Amino acid sequence: MANLVIVEANALLAGSSGQAAYPAVTAPIKVALVTATGTAAAAGTEVTGGSYARQTITFAAPSGGSISSNLALNYTNMPACTVTGVDEYDSAGTPVRRWFGNLSASKTVNAGDTFSIASGSYTKTLS
Repeated sequence: MANLVIVEANALLAGSSGQAAYPAVTAPIKVALVTATGTAAAAGTEVTGGSYARQTITFAAPSGGSISSNLALNYTNMPACTVTGVDEYDSAGTPVRRWFGNLSASKTVNAGDTFSIASGSYTKTLS
């Protein structure tokens, strides 16, 4: 589901090449829902309204170059919108967007609905 943003990709490349230390991520990691998916260089259009708030995500141990969520994400009392993807941020004073991705299928929600991402279905892969 998730792709690297340019800042994160460059940090991983420099860190794994001995050019610089990989910068520590400020936990917890938060997942934002978007109605227009961003790119590696620009964030998507984040959902606003209702009781929407970014949700904290945790992950199981990585295996085979992939890592998956180990709990469900539940966004309650959503505004009416169509969710197309996610942006993933750390919790720095000015949060850094590190990953982004499209949902496997866009999802239209009505005002007051709960939008959920099942445990294990949010995955990041490096290959």
